[in-house]
Amino acid sequence: MAHPKDHSKMGIGRSIAVLTSGGDAQGMNAAVRATVRVGIYTGAKVYFVHEGYQGLVDGGDNIKPATWESVSMMLQLGGTVIGSARCMDFKEKWGRLKAACNLVKLGITNLCVIGGDGSLTGANQFRTEWSELLADLTKQGKITAEEAKRSSHLNIVGMVGSIDNDFCGTDMTIGTDSALHRIIEVVDAITTTAQRYTHTHTNINHQRTFILEVMGRHCGYLALVTALACGADWVFIPEMPPEDNWEEHLCKRLIAQRERGSRLNVIIMAEGAQDRKQKPITCDQVKNLVSKKLGFDTRSTILGHVQRGGTPSAFDRILGSRMGVEAVMALLEATPETPACVVSLSGNIAIRLPLMECVQVTKDVTVAMAEGRFQDAVNLRGKSFQNNWNTYKMLAHLSPPEVKSNINIAIVNVGAPCAGMNAAVRSAVRTGLIQGHQMLAVHDGFDGLSNGQIQPITWAEVGGWTGKGGSNLGTKRQLPGKNIEQISLNIAKFNIHSLIIIGGFEAYLGGLELVTAREKYEELCIPMVIIPATVSNNVPGSDFSIGADTALNTITTTCDRIKQSAAGTKRRVFIIETMGGYCGYLATMAGLSSGADAAYIYEEPFHIRDLELNVEHLIEKMKTSVKRGLILRNSNANDNYTTQFLFNLYSEEGKGTFDCRMNILGHMQQGGTPTPFDRNFGTKMGAKSVLWLTDKLKECYRHGRIFANTPDSACVLGMKRRSLIFQPLASLKEDTDFEHRIPKTEWWLKLRPILKILARYEAVEIDTSEAATMEHIIKKTGEIKGGKM
Repeated sequence: MAHPKDHSKMGIGRSIAVLTSGGDAQGMNAAVRATVRVGIYTGAKVYFVHEGYQGLVDGGDNIKPATWESVSMMLQLGGTVIGSARCMDFKEKWGRLKAACNLVKLGITNLCVIGGDGSLTGANQFRTEWSELLADLTKQGKITAEEAKRSSHLNIVGMVGSIDNDFCGTDMTIGTDSALHRIIEVVDAITTTAQRYTHTHTNINHQRTFILEVMGRHCGYLALVTALACGADWVFIPEMPPEDNWEEHLCKRLIAQRERGSRLNVIIMAEGAQDRKQKPITCDQVKNLVSKKLGFDTRSTILGHVQRGGTPSAFDRILGSRMGVEAVMALLEATPETPACVVSLSGNIAIRLPLMECVQVTKDVTVAMAEGRFQDAVNLRGKSFQNNWNTYKMLAHLSPPEVKSNINIAIVNVGAPCAGMNAAVRSAVRTGLIQGHQMLAVHDGFDGLSNGQIQPITWAEVGGWTGKGGSNLGTKRQLPGKNIEQISLNIAKFNIHSLIIIGGFEAYLGGLELVTAREKYEELCIPMVIIPATVSNNVPGSDFSIGADTALNTITTTCDRIKQSAAGTKRRVFIIETMGGYCGYLATMAGLSSGADAAYIYEEPFHIRDLELNVEHLIEKMKTSVKRGLILRNSNANDNYTTQFLFNLYSEEGKGTFDCRMNILGHMQQGGTPTPFDRNFGTKMGAKSVLWLTDKLKECYRHGRIFANTPDSACVLGMKRRSLIFQPLASLKEDTDFEHRIPKTEWWLKLRPILKILARYEAVEIDTSEAATMEHIIKKTGEIKGGKM
């Protein structure tokens, strides 16, 4: 249901200023661009404040009107185009007086601040003392009583830009995902050289240990996710220091990994790493310990500011864009009674939280660490952080038990290969072994299951799999179909007690076929779980699939390069075809992250009049200073309006105004090394599915055998709104368009209007029905008193 307000008129007569403050982070430009364009769309006058709070204090040329064109071509740029500065003047009352005077003179009463918790706390203080500042300025004769009355109230909305992800209340801050991309590039580069090096040296003393220090003075998020994404042996984070006598534990751990056949040890450290007495643990300290005590060849790398640089990831661009839209809506809907709010991400939903509650909880983390309440510190960081910590702890610090469970769990990959599948397999295998189960690898999909290509898979065999693209187990599109009898015989022959199926729509269909065949074949009455893994992101029951983020980044990077290729050539329009079958997820999200003028998809039918409008829109665009166009088309968007047809149409209609180029991206979208998101997501999904199966198997154990035929014994594990949940396959049939291989409800369709508004289309209705209310974080995380949660 769409919000009844007409957003295109909401901002008339209002002025909004946008500033970026504190350390810069990739994705800030996407947030600035969205704030400016949505502000202009609502009829508001939008201003840039250059150089952060310093520009607000200095005024003059630092506060300038922003135009539609002034935010073009900035999506792919790192840092912040409007500048950011640490500002001491704003901390003084006289500095805030000057800033207030500058805003009043320009009639600006809405301020959008993109920065860390220090910047946002400063904004809140400014708002709290606003009437006092106005009274002082009037008394000093700097502003008139009329001007003071006109600007009697200041609205503030914050967006968190910080690569450390150290702000409580949001799952991800702008810049974190891009920083992880930089870190993982380095980890991959280091680990491949080390693996090559160690192949030729079998002597244990010639094997390498790498220590990598990443940013995070007070927050271990980057270090923790990096450790998960590269399968590190040890991680040091400030929230959860290692137990006393950790030096001995660490050495034992490294030796155990070597004995299991690992050729390389990786240790990840947050720069704020500390022990239980809050004494810093340094890179050199760990390096000396490992090289002196164990005699291992040990290298350390401190990453530094490389993590802040480079081009923003697709995730950060979409996050910045979504937050920018939500920030403008929050400003325009604010009343003098509304507390200053911060726009946050929870799961995949943009929400509003009271700014000072988030700042309070962020400070509570520091207090908890200072008081040695480390579990509380982890809990206050939120559910996402807790899940990461628990998964890491299990995979890195538990060892397979001596006593085995007699349970056999088989893993099969189905459908097209995609990046992140191997991370899910590795994590499932190791979690299973830690539970004492025997893990079986099925090669080549359901074909391999029917041909008996099934063998035990060990801890060491899956070492180094998190960073590998494609599917190491091999995969086929073949469904169980006519081989179902053979499959059931092999399930009995290999004594398989439960099944993990990792793949796309074929995995979902295959799961349904196996469940349906349970009536006829008792051997199929075993617990099963489907883990969605496909670039198309079209599996019912999950908002995200493993592999889609990697594909999205590939498309975004390619679009950047294609746009850049025309930097010297004006008046050019690119038409690009993406994968996805009938699912328009990739085309829509890549449209948002690369600043496309249109994205044609199957779910939103388009007609000749729409095509006409798009061409007219581009002809108008060529009259501005932005003389480039980008059109995306999902592969099965329309049977007749093919990519070639669109290319011919645009070429004909644009004659004399612009010329066209066409690119079909093809299979490159399925390749490449997985992104940090896909590695992390795959790792959590693999671990969670095995733990769920372990519980299910206990439930289904009757008279010495496994028997599972209830609907909830065959599930899809998916991300829904805010959490990972298991949903029975049977219950998802209602929500499936089997002919077009897509879910009937797709959450991301709500983002389509944003794409149109940011591309400057008129009369677009934004659905803000979900985000209109403010939530409370204190209640969400649980107040902590006396060390209890």
